[in-house]
Amino acid sequence: MIKLTNYLCHSYGKPDSHKLSAYEAAGGYRGVRKALGMTRDQVVDEMKKAHIRGRGGAGFDCGMKWSFMPKEVKKPHYLVINADEGEPGTFKDRSIMELNPHSLVEGCIIGAYAIGAHTAYIYVRDELHLSKERLWGAIHEARAKGYLGKRPFGKDYEVEIYVHTGAGAYICGEETALLNSLEGRRGEPRLKPPFPAQYGAFGNPSTVNNVETIAIAPSVFELGGDEFSKLSSLHALNDGGARIFGVSGHVKKPGLYEAAVGLTLRELIYDLGGGILGDGQLLAVVPGGSSCPVHRPDEIVNVPSDPRFEPYNGKPFLDLPLGVDTFRGAGSMLGTCCAMVLSDKADPVLALHNVMRFYRHESCGQCTPCREGCGWIERILDKIIAGKGTIEELDQISEIASDITGNTICAFGDGAAQPALAFVRKFRQELEDYVYTGGKSQTGRLTV
Repeated sequence: MIKLTNYLCHSYGKPDSHKLSAYEAAGGYRGVRKALGMTRDQVVDEMKKAHIRGRGGAGFDCGMKWSFMPKEVKKPHYLVINADEGEPGTFKDRSIMELNPHSLVEGCIIGAYAIGAHTAYIYVRDELHLSKERLWGAIHEARAKGYLGKRPFGKDYEVEIYVHTGAGAYICGEETALLNSLEGRRGEPRLKPPFPAQYGAFGNPSTVNNVETIAIAPSVFELGGDEFSKLSSLHALNDGGARIFGVSGHVKKPGLYEAAVGLTLRELIYDLGGGILGDGQLLAVVPGGSSCPVHRPDEIVNVPSDPRFEPYNGKPFLDLPLGVDTFRGAGSMLGTCCAMVLSDKADPVLALHNVMRFYRHESCGQCTPCREGCGWIERILDKIIAGKGTIEELDQISEIASDITGNTICAFGDGAAQPALAFVRKFRQELEDYVYTGGKSQTGRLTV
């Protein structure tokens, strides 16, 4: 059963939804007042009760991440918001920044107070010009009302927020590459440890959170952490609350839908997304951005070794609740929770080629397996599509992708390898058709 919510999307589609007056009319800036009346430890504990799993793709518990920050403020602490959002198929953070920017400002005040920071940086992807404009507008409005500055809401705890423009590199969505870019360095991931909580922005303790993760924080303090967590059907799996789900591609109603955690892919595609465009059949779905493995509609959940999956084993993968641990346990990834849908008129070979072309272009080049592997896979696919590839080269794709996995500094390599491995495994016949027929698809399908 779908449980729609509107904690973040309440103002979407309304005039001047990005203005302070509209936000406060909808109850904005009440959660931060409650949070500032607590101790820092109490704020962190409340976030732990909410069980908010990071909305950026990694799925780490937000309250737990905040607790890693040193309690003593011997050095400056920083809150850094990852608003790079370069993941193909993902557009939820952009909507928050453009249509509800004050929720992010309010969440930044709460987060900064919780981790002992007085400065928050919002790192926005270069191309998102309206997002940056709306964020700066919200910051100026909040400062003019006294919500930012020396004494936010009368609390003797200074907080300032700044918007920082990225330089258009997908790799800066990785938290340590983002920190390097924020400092004016080349956007390359850092070796970990040390982790940002020990050595982050400008060498100081820092917490990096996703836009949606921080923007939902005010709702936690309005409802209470426990009550917020119980909105989710996956509350028992420590995956609580509500989140924004996206669906794009070959569906009748692509867009963003806010709902309690636990929605299934079938509900997202058919109930919210309106079903397959042109009343066609579902060929495949990528659950949360291009870094996730692709899934066919006939896949069955089979995780007999984990008792948590007993209710789902033997059922279609489309009916598995969209949760961090449910998808991870079933051998997939939830990612950003913005699904990309392919109908039976799409060509999966061309879809894979498009994905690998993107990853070859966006690799920062620091790690040899990723730098060379992504380009190698793209060149093989170039040959296959041109009718010059061989079965031996098709087999090489899986070998190369497997050699990338786990052998790079950051998760970019895995994010590039997983789609390649999944597409080759699940659409082997379509790839072989290209090899045997001189680069002509036998399915009659179109490019994505």
